[in-house]
Amino acid sequence: MRTSLHSLAAAALAMGAALTAGAAHAGATVTYIEPDKFIDVPFSPIDRERVLKDLSEHFARLGKQLPAGQDLKVEVTELDLAGRIEHTRRTGNEIRLLTGGADWPRMHLRYSLMQDGKVINSGEADLASLNYLNEMNLYGSSESLRHEKQMIDEWFGKTFHVQVKRRG
Repeated sequence: MRTSLHSLAAAALAMGAALTAGAAHAGATVTYIEPDKFIDVPFSPIDRERVLKDLSEHFARLGKQLPAGQDLKVEVTELDLAGRIEHTRRTGNEIRLLTGGADWPRMHLRYSLMQDGKVINSGEADLASLNYLNEMNLYGSSESLRHEKQMIDEWFGKTFHVQVKRRG
């Protein structure tokens, strides 16, 4: 009886360890360095927070596509969104005008890819999508920050050798 309780307890511990190991998801952490100085992010605190939150969630979705045990740490030091902000005369509201000229999305970031607490890949990257309006974009036209997300996906796939899956 004692042997079977020991075996049962050992099996339960092994099963718990296997479940914990299987549940170890990769992830991404994003930090914005002096975001109030970014070139072209909405001036309104609510809109600025929405943009940064949307980008952070996008990096988090990408981070889940990394192999188990890997975590990505990103520091965004510059951000210039696609298009330019124009103010409407009648209402004074801001609208983003995309012309395809010198208004492409850009981002400068530093990154570290960690495997079990050790840095396995790190560096800095200047992301830009100069031809953003003429490139095939797999994000729908109603997707916020679709050009920035496409640009980040391309960098992520090339840098970490991952076939990026877009939500859909």
